Amino acid sequence: MKKILFLATAFLFTVAVSAQTKPEELIKVNTENHDFGKVKQNVPVSYYFEIKNISDKPVVVENTWASCGCTMPEKIVEPIQPGATVKLKVDYNSAAVGPINKDVFIKLAGIDQAKSVKITGEVLTPEAYEAYLKGKGAIEKAPSKG
Repeated sequence: MKKILFLATAFLFTVAVSAQTKPEELIKVNTENHDFGKVKQNVPVSYYFEIKNISDKPVVVENTWASCGCTMPEKIVEPIQPGATVKLKVDYNSAAVGPINKDVFIKLAGIDQAKSVKITGEVLTPEAYEAYLKGKGAIEKAPSKG
């Protein structure tokens, strides 16, 4: 009898957890991942994620944060009205050379789970960045084969 009671309780808990509203049911983001490509060290870059309210009620963004201090999303202050789109500016400081792979989180009021989007790319030293630009120009100027 205890096993049946335990299984029934576990089943009800599973159903309750899966019944919670998810951020994707209220908002749609224009992209899950923005790739900055190659960026020059110590030259900050920004991107605006577009967030659309796909529900029939205003949506309040409770908080936005990133996986590290080098990435700064702005706070969205006003509720997003039904059908409206707002822009979430995300700045990346590009001080460290290497790959960019950062998560940005969007926490909606009344929803336990945060929506996650990413920024990716690669930070190059100024010298490597200049070489990259020169090489890219040579590729673009190359005659097409045909």
